[in-house]
Amino acid sequence: MNYLNNLNVFKRRRNTSSTDSSSAVSSPASPVTVDAAGTSAGAAGNEAGTPRRKKTKKKKGRKRTISVVPISEVTEASLELWRTLPPKIRHDPSMVSFQQVELEHARLHGDCHEDSFPEIQGLEEDDGEEDEDDEDEEEEDEEYENEFITINVTNEEGQAKEIGHVKEKKEIPKPHVHHLAGHYIGNITPPKHDDINDTGQTNLDEDHPFRKYSKIICLFITWLLIMSFMVVKDEKMVEPKHLSISPGKTKAYILPHLPQSTRIKVTLEGTFLSEPYSNITEHYLEVYLQMLSSTLEGNSSDVYSSSSAKNISESWYIPIVHPYLFDSAPIVKEQRLFDIIDSNYEQLHQTNGGLVRLMIRSNIQASMPIAIRYDQSPVNRDVGVIYAAFVLIFLYVLIIWEIVHRTFAAVIASTLAISILAALNDRPTMEDIIGWIDVETILLLFSMMILVAILAETGIFDYLSVYIYKITNGKIWSLIHCLCLCTVLISSFLDNVTTVLLMAPITIRLCEVMDMNPVPILMAITVHANIGGTTTPVGDPPNIIITSNQYILKHGVTFLTFTAHMLVGVIIVVITTNIHLRIIYKNINHLRMHEPKELKELRRNIKVWERAAGKIPPYSKDANIVRETLMKKVKLLRHQYKKKMTKGTVPEDIYRSTLEELQREHPIKNRPLLIKSGVVCVFIVSLFFLESIPELRRLSSGWAALLGVVLLLIISDKNDMDAVLSRVEWPTLLFFAAMFTLMEAVERMGLIDWIGHATETIILSVSEDLRLAVAIVIILWISALTSAFVDSIPVTAMMVKIVVALSEKAYLGLPLQPMVWALAFGPCLGGNGTLVGASANVICAGIAEQHGYRFSFMDYFKLGFPIMLVSVLVTTGYLIMAHVVFAWH
Repeated sequence: MNYLNNLNVFKRRRNTSSTDSSSAVSSPASPVTVDAAGTSAGAAGNEAGTPRRKKTKKKKGRKRTISVVPISEVTEASLELWRTLPPKIRHDPSMVSFQQVELEHARLHGDCHEDSFPEIQGLEEDDGEEDEDDEDEEEEDEEYENEFITINVTNEEGQAKEIGHVKEKKEIPKPHVHHLAGHYIGNITPPKHDDINDTGQTNLDEDHPFRKYSKIICLFITWLLIMSFMVVKDEKMVEPKHLSISPGKTKAYILPHLPQSTRIKVTLEGTFLSEPYSNITEHYLEVYLQMLSSTLEGNSSDVYSSSSAKNISESWYIPIVHPYLFDSAPIVKEQRLFDIIDSNYEQLHQTNGGLVRLMIRSNIQASMPIAIRYDQSPVNRDVGVIYAAFVLIFLYVLIIWEIVHRTFAAVIASTLAISILAALNDRPTMEDIIGWIDVETILLLFSMMILVAILAETGIFDYLSVYIYKITNGKIWSLIHCLCLCTVLISSFLDNVTTVLLMAPITIRLCEVMDMNPVPILMAITVHANIGGTTTPVGDPPNIIITSNQYILKHGVTFLTFTAHMLVGVIIVVITTNIHLRIIYKNINHLRMHEPKELKELRRNIKVWERAAGKIPPYSKDANIVRETLMKKVKLLRHQYKKKMTKGTVPEDIYRSTLEELQREHPIKNRPLLIKSGVVCVFIVSLFFLESIPELRRLSSGWAALLGVVLLLIISDKNDMDAVLSRVEWPTLLFFAAMFTLMEAVERMGLIDWIGHATETIILSVSEDLRLAVAIVIILWISALTSAFVDSIPVTAMMVKIVVALSEKAYLGLPLQPMVWALAFGPCLGGNGTLVGASANVICAGIAEQHGYRFSFMDYFKLGFPIMLVSVLVTTGYLIMAHVVFAWH
């Protein structure tokens, strides 16, 4: 029966009897539109005989409409196909064309009442009408999930063909899980990070015996190697020999044993001038090696005569102070590695009675006392570099794959490095190892941890969190930018470790208040702490090393000059970093602990509509009509989902209620203690600033922090020391001690020197016109990339020597200041590359773990390393433009 023709006759009759043409049903040729809320604009009129509903107040804002299929295109076959869809989809306002045709068809045949089509009645409601309650929607969803979907497609002959009969199984609700930075976002309690593999599944060692025992076996083999080397080799004890160099004479010191390799390491201590001041004196000490092939006369303290003497090394010239300063000048240590060519080495061992003596003479007219140490079996640097690289790779394998805790990994790697030195006949003594540990840094960390623990008792961190939440109006990105900006400003004047110790508790509390994942925010403030520390000479330990160099200070690098040149670059880097963060976390849900219910519902509805559209194959034009209608609805839902997904604001009612609750629950708990702590903080910061003034430099940062903490413990009358010391991150302190030991052992193997020589060689290999640009790029990138994997302090100490050496070579024509700025940017920005690249990174990870949150090496690497690359790239452009193009220096 062709009911469409009857439908058109029925419409013409009703249109002629209607007094208001606007109240009639839309004409067949006019499309029906549906706004973003799902309300039909074409169905807003009244049906004949139906009273007009009272209009409600419309919502503000511009409505977005989409066009669905016109009624004239609804064929009998497409209507039959529409009837096979689930009720939830059939009743949706976007299917209004099919609903109206079905209603008119039912009226013509009298087999259905208008009340059987609630979807048409619902379309007559105004845009301000609320949707059904969530409970009703959930019931409909469950009804849909249990419903059979049968799809019939009518072919050209009018025969209906069943193409699918699918039962939608009711799935067990699964929590939405999103893996981000080692945390799980969902409605379940996240398992510990150690028990999770890369796919987000629980992966305990107990459940995987092979992994467990493989780890134990590999670590046991490593322990056996360490033990065997340490047991077999003795500590190398090099006792100093004290000599006096007479004026006008050459002192010969005979080595008691033949060298065991082609290298001899000689260390001298005396009143020498350091290399930057070598050009201000004419006095020097000359040292070289000589081979004897005859029997010596007299004792080793005399000048010997021999039938045959041959110089087997180049002369080493050491600048010395004027004789009248011998009693007051500081003692300086200088060392040199003498290489003996193979032919001389073979001749020395083939000759009977052959010996090697150290020849020393000076050009001053006074006796000069010196102390001499020599090592006839130094580490072979070519082999040592390979072993050093192996140890670092071994360390990063343990940390990246989280085979063991990072502190235990550092202990194993540092012990392995010492055992390798023992295997290379250079086992350090216990005094040497203790001297490798930077006690100043450990003392600073220990003191600031106690200070932050006492500050936490006052409730100041919760109070500041509430205040920041208030001024940002609950906007997520405003909150993040505010925290990052505060971190940059504080880190400019305090070291980045102290900054992270102060900002991390505030950040964690704020994220908990706003139901956000603290891990990405903590990593963001750590990145900004390293960036902010670049601004001033006191912001980061590498800057302190650079600005403490006397040669650099003599060439106009002052506090103000340093800050002026670095501030411009820091501002540019901060802007690009925040843009980078906005791109990475474009989906605001990646920053939330739980996905909002509204977004979950939208995402589920998108899947429902896509599943329904996917079950309608494009076999005919009628099927395409229904399919296109469904896909338009999917497009609309996706637009709504994307808009809500990128919205980073807490709803106003929730914001107000949360703010009132937080202000009521988190006031200042102990104002007297807060005042005392504030006074101590001002005292410590004042000492930090005084340290930057050479004339007032008496206390180091570690001593300043320790004295401040002792003062705070006295005036606060703290008796329960166990409670205070329990807040100290002891694993973090041990990690730093192990890393200091490891870096010194690696440097002793020759890796740091190898990097430095390679850098100098590359710079010297280019033409003079490009030399400054190449020097800036090489110094910046090598120091940055190296600092990402090696502690920045030894890297900076090495690169300072290279920068000074390049500046001293007048024929190169390289100005000092541009290279200093490149060196200052490199280690500070490079520390953002990995979790162990900077001290602040490790401190932040320890604080997060203490609060129940954890991020692994790879979690930080995924965020920090790209930011580091972009930051260094932007800094490269800034330095090239400022000092190569415009010659700011």
